[in-house]
Amino acid sequence: MTLDVERIRKDFPVLERRVHDDQPLVYLDSAATSQKPRAVLDAMAEYYELHNANVHRGIHTLAEEATALYEGARDTVAGFINATDRSEVVFTKNSTEGLNLLARTIGDSPSGGESGNEYGVGPGDEICITEMEHHSNIVPWQLLAQRTGATLKWIGLTDDGRLDLTNLDQVINDRTKVVAFVHQSNILGTLNPVEPIVRRAREVGALTILDASQTVPHRPVDLQSLDVDAAVFTGHKMLGPTGIGVLWARREVLDALPPFLGGGEMISVVQMEGSTFAEPPHKFEAGTPMIAEAVGLAAAVDYLQALGMSEVAEHEAALTSYALDALHTVDGLRVIGPDTTEQRGGAISFVLGDLHPHDVGQVLDERGIAVRVGQHCAAPVCRRMGVPATTRASFAPYTSFAEIDALVEGLQHVRRFFG
Repeated sequence: MTLDVERIRKDFPVLERRVHDDQPLVYLDSAATSQKPRAVLDAMAEYYELHNANVHRGIHTLAEEATALYEGARDTVAGFINATDRSEVVFTKNSTEGLNLLARTIGDSPSGGESGNEYGVGPGDEICITEMEHHSNIVPWQLLAQRTGATLKWIGLTDDGRLDLTNLDQVINDRTKVVAFVHQSNILGTLNPVEPIVRRAREVGALTILDASQTVPHRPVDLQSLDVDAAVFTGHKMLGPTGIGVLWARREVLDALPPFLGGGEMISVVQMEGSTFAEPPHKFEAGTPMIAEAVGLAAAVDYLQALGMSEVAEHEAALTSYALDALHTVDGLRVIGPDTTEQRGGAISFVLGDLHPHDVGQVLDERGIAVRVGQHCAAPVCRRMGVPATTRASFAPYTSFAEIDALVEGLQHVRRFFG
């Protein structure tokens, strides 16, 4: 079954906008943030209008309703990613906070000795990432290495924008304690092979962490089948609101790690002499949580599931194939990353001759076409590919083939505009 894109588009009010002298909006920036369907907007409005209260501990009607909605959202997310248990789902502000939570708490866990645990990192240990990562999966690990005396290593890239796994056994070795890598690159669109990386990490006893921000919104993701130890993704890229993300981790990992933030809700007993802490997930959710945002995220998950994630993936694969073929007709355009649909998703970065991407993006915007320009929080990728920045078009279930045509026509106009 194929998606009825025209029907889907009617669910997104912003897609009816006209911009710049009544140009129809062509939104091709979903990898940065997706648009929100009416179902999400209505769910959040209904929460504030009818159920607004703080969650947990309250015994009045509104508090109980808010708690049921918030914890119900956890159940919805757990089912969506096939978590073993709802307690493995921790709500965060975004993927970045989830990765920082892991890097910080791993760093706060002494390595070795009677007081240590298997996830701690210290001098002589190694952390492995990839050259393909978003800055949010680079900087926290750099900071962890600086704090602990560990060494940061990385898997490099091939010329066509894929991971170079030829020396995987050397990069991930007996000193490796953490392997953190992206499922799909936000700049290259590359869909990475999870199995060989996880298998090698298991051989050396390393913790595996997956940045699934660009896959959970676009294809079926079963975290049990992927066999990683932890994963992060974010609501605003999956038709949900900003300000909420998800850290999933195996329960034994969450049990072993210390709290990230201290305060209300994450405690069991507080005395002046010291405190004990709640069980996961609440151990990692200090203070008043993002209640309305969790309600909105659950509505987004329900919306995606109603579409069917396999159907979403098929639609975006067809869009990607169509877009790659169409972009190849633009003189001087070079795709940065995989140039075919094999093991890649719907985020396509490119350069147009020697034009700066900011100029390309500005002229496209004048025609109502919204793309992302810059380094996309992936500066090492741009450096490896020998470009200062790129223009990126990215897709979602509401993206139409007509919008791809508009992009290509817009790029032809850019070439004429700059002579």
